[in-house]
Amino acid sequence: MSFQVFCDTQAEIDHYWNALTVRGHEGPCGWLKDKFGLFWQVVPSAMPRKLADPDSAKPARVMNAFMKMRKLDLAAIERAFAGAA
Repeated sequence: MSFQVFCDTQAEIDHYWNALTVRGHEGPCGWLKDKFGLFWQVVPSAMPRKLADPDSAKPARVMNAFMKMRKLDLAAIERAFAGAA
């Protein structure tokens, strides 16, 4: 079983990431395992929309940036989407 937490701001991402990784473990791509062994993905709310953009270069850049992260960096994802990363 796993859960997703959709966040609108970096502050929300940081809050949930920091709270859920206490005595837990960080994983790749926004995934973590909490102290009870439950898996969570803390994700920007806009991620599904960015990954479904009809301009295939934009989702490809987002995925390339996203795959290198542990806790997700919303500003870096936005830059990748815009082609400024």
